[in-house]
Amino acid sequence: MSEQYTPLAGEICICNVTKTFDSVRSLDRVSATIRHGSIFGLIGSNGAGKSTLLRIMAGIYRPDEGSVTYDGEDVWENTMRKQDIVYLSDDQFFFPHGTVEDMARYYRKMYINWSDEKYEYLRSIFNLETDRRISTFSKGMQKQASVLLALSCCPKYLLCDETFDGLDPVMRQFVKRLLAEEVADGTLTPVIASHNMRELEDICDHIGLLHKGGILFDREVDAMKTSIHKIQMVLPHSDVDALDFCTPQGEPLHVVSYKRSGSVLNLIVRGERERVELAVGCKNPLFYELVPLTLEEIFICEMEEKGYDFNSIIG
Repeated sequence: MSEQYTPLAGEICICNVTKTFDSVRSLDRVSATIRHGSIFGLIGSNGAGKSTLLRIMAGIYRPDEGSVTYDGEDVWENTMRKQDIVYLSDDQFFFPHGTVEDMARYYRKMYINWSDEKYEYLRSIFNLETDRRISTFSKGMQKQASVLLALSCCPKYLLCDETFDGLDPVMRQFVKRLLAEEVADGTLTPVIASHNMRELEDICDHIGLLHKGGILFDREVDAMKTSIHKIQMVLPHSDVDALDFCTPQGEPLHVVSYKRSGSVLNLIVRGERERVELAVGCKNPLFYELVPLTLEEIFICEMEEKGYDFNSIIG
């Protein structure tokens, strides 16, 4: 992103952020733009820099270089801007002997947009014992308590670090639904960091891949899914060259990968769906179907084309 880029209202602008701890460079000139109302997923292995980036976005760490702005305002030492942000760390903080009610009283004083009505509503849904010490809760219950408190603050931006880790599958889907509802109401922009792409696939509309302190790329999920296709087909002639697929106008398809299993050809190709189907039709297949790719399969293709081993990045 150009340094002359002017941040727009309603977005987070991360511009050339660098952060070093002693001799270790945790982030290296990271840039990204997150539009208000989107759900941004930050994927990367442990040690990729996800937590450091979220802490800088929350105004906890100061970047050595670069900046993070919300609606054009720098977050560092900006008390009013931090009123719009709640950060859910992987290692959550609660008062040593505190209850959920104790934490609620604290957040009520800290956040001017705190809603008692939302707190009571969420407390009834999560069904936690709010007068019990949080230190006696299981990891999953502590995660639920942190989400309950965070959403009761009515933030504009919610920064989540491995928030779904420790939740059971039912509660995971429930929390995702809560976040999606807040986004649909136009009141929330979540940024969700995880090392598990499957956790992000069904909720995020934008994904960024962080590796060794830098964002390799960030893409809109729908754009990725509509630009690459997996085809399974059976052709009348087994000696057809899978790399020789063209539209009726003679335009070749961009074949990303090719595999034959008996009489079945499996192709992954780039291009618009209509153009892909026209090219496949030119081969007069006995049978074919376009099979949806998972987000992980799409990223594997993206990274292989860039010369990276996706599994080594995320593993």
